[in-house]
Amino acid sequence: MHIPDGYLSPSTCAVLYAAAIAGWYSALKRLKRMLLSRVVPLISVFAAFSFVVMMFNLPLPGGTTGHALGVTISAIVLGPSGAVLAISIALAIQALFFGDGGISTLGANCFNMAIVASLVAYASYRLIAAGAAIGSKRRVAAAAIAGYLAVNAAALIAAIEFGIQPALFHDARGMPLYAPYPLGIAVPAMMIGHLTLAGAAEAAISAGLVAYLQAADPTLLRNTAGVLPATETASALMPAATTSLRRLWMAVALLMVLTPLGILAAGKAWGEWSPSELAMRQSAGQTASAAGDSVAPSAPPAGMQRLAKLWTAPFPAYAPSFVKSARFGYLLSAMFAVGILVLVSFAAQFWVQRRREVRHS
Repeated sequence: MHIPDGYLSPSTCAVLYAAAIAGWYSALKRLKRMLLSRVVPLISVFAAFSFVVMMFNLPLPGGTTGHALGVTISAIVLGPSGAVLAISIALAIQALFFGDGGISTLGANCFNMAIVASLVAYASYRLIAAGAAIGSKRRVAAAAIAGYLAVNAAALIAAIEFGIQPALFHDARGMPLYAPYPLGIAVPAMMIGHLTLAGAAEAAISAGLVAYLQAADPTLLRNTAGVLPATETASALMPAATTSLRRLWMAVALLMVLTPLGILAAGKAWGEWSPSELAMRQSAGQTASAAGDSVAPSAPPAGMQRLAKLWTAPFPAYAPSFVKSARFGYLLSAMFAVGILVLVSFAAQFWVQRRREVRHS
């Protein structure tokens, strides 16, 4: 679901960047109503959680892979605004340092997986869990359904973005310039895997974490539960941010240690191939197999080849060049990303605290 550079036209990327920027602005504006020095650590830990969760690849039909997003539990704990920022930060780190998703398509990836998925997860959870007590089993079921819907909504939007490219952007001969597969191939190829395994993984993670928080720390569920007066909602995260942060980081650390398991599933996600990988799969007739259609373009599109080299990540594919072991390199990549998020959290807290001191001085 991480769209690489070259799969979307520059104009498509510009439109989706504009949509993402609007979402980021709205999220930041809403979060200003809270005490940012307390909310920032939670955004950081859920960004780290999402980053690590997305490193666990699942084998999907057609020889490809997929993953959960971790967006649903972020939306349930932080609300949609916090989740939008947390997932966007995770996606930005993936793109900049590891080449997982493109730079030109970062706006599209954030729009799909951070904004659309967060809003779908939050709205579904609130609708299904409306009126239920914090400890109700209905909230666990609501989290599962919200997770399943959120992942599939993001996948569907990405599939549509892929599928409209050949119709809108082609050369004089009618050959596609960017993503080469029309809606009839892109939508089934993307959705088969997400409607089965990837959606189920997000559902299981979301339900399991909500059930855990109900027993271990229900205060983290109060912000989006709909059981607080509007005047108290903004402060619902305050006690949780101080009493639960260490436990949350420990959970992220445990997942991080297990990340080498994420490369046991071979293959990339559908539509995340480089031009050379796309050419190899086209010659083998594999690119459309998940959609049950063997029709494929003869070569990678010209626009895709031109934009694919827009950015070279320092640690492409989570494989630092100085590490011989793929599994150890994968673990080091996770540690590096989580370390960055810890530092960002401290820096953001310091900046917010300094601004508050200046205002009161």
